[in-house]
Amino acid sequence: MSKRAKFLLGGILIVAVIAFLAIYVGREAVIYFVTPAELQTEGARAQGKAYRLGGMVVQGSLRRDAQSLQMRFELTDGKATLPVSYQGIPPDLFAEGRGAVVEGTYQHGVFQASSIMAKHSEEYRAPSGQSELGYQEILKTLQKPSEAKR
Repeated sequence: MSKRAKFLLGGILIVAVIAFLAIYVGREAVIYFVTPAELQTEGARAQGKAYRLGGMVVQGSLRRDAQSLQMRFELTDGKATLPVSYQGIPPDLFAEGRGAVVEGTYQHGVFQASSIMAKHSEEYRAPSGQSELGYQEILKTLQKPSEAKR
């Protein structure tokens, strides 16, 4: 085998390994989830299987027991609603009317969650009570002393 053929074969092998790693790692980084409607269509096949379930927490559905840290709430995708049971402390951003992805198993019509991932809004809002004057004061602290006196 000539040097050129070996070089070409080595290059192809390196590109193939890089492509495989990029696809494999990329697939692991993406969080896929099913919606309540998709899970309900699975029916009996979904019993006991592990899933990531995503949806909006239904307003007024959240029930907490402070002693046992047991929570029950409902997730909806607008087409279907599923009850969810969770034992533990939820993330700070978890609340009614917000998006959430829960990991766990579907058993007897109730999703038994082992973890909760709360979604946050992509929209930035300034802290309430901050006026334009407060913003100007912050800018003054960032300016050079000679500029701030003007």
